[in-house]
Amino acid sequence: MLLDGDAWNRFFDDFEREAWRFEAQPTYTMPREQENVARFLRGEDKPTGHNSAWHDRVRAYKDAGRGVGRVRVVRRPLTDYQRYQFAWGIPGNIAAGEDIRVLDVTHDGFGLPLTGSDWWMFDDMRIAHLNFRPDGTQIDREVYGGDPTPYREWKRIALARAVPFAEYVKGLDLPT
Repeated sequence: MLLDGDAWNRFFDDFEREAWRFEAQPTYTMPREQENVARFLRGEDKPTGHNSAWHDRVRAYKDAGRGVGRVRVVRRPLTDYQRYQFAWGIPGNIAAGEDIRVLDVTHDGFGLPLTGSDWWMFDDMRIAHLNFRPDGTQIDREVYGGDPTPYREWKRIALARAVPFAEYVKGLDLPT
């Protein structure tokens, strides 16, 4: 089943304990982000209120006793989009309460399904695949109806091998 608009929002918001993402695309070509990515690449200042809608959602989940987390997969050198995400996106997400870790697979894939597939897992049971074109444009979101056991194992491996974002970016030269 495909999830768009309100159906996606309802599916997402229905978690009780945790929403967790495996984020593997090297680049995302999301229309709502393109101007900010361009501003970042031109060396401009981050706009006030950048990503504030997501921050408000994360805070509301946190206030309700629910968690949001992700492991961000990278290969060096970082893409322009990843540098944008690391400088402008992730720090605000963490400040809002999201647990974000980085898994650098430059030299090893750690037995994970590193096909560029992204997915969300809710309460360790419900899975939604995020499908993208090679250029990072999202095609759709799709409910996965199979056994969630492999996803729980991939999550376990990813979390065991990933490092907290603050630890990973020490020494990286990222604009703020």
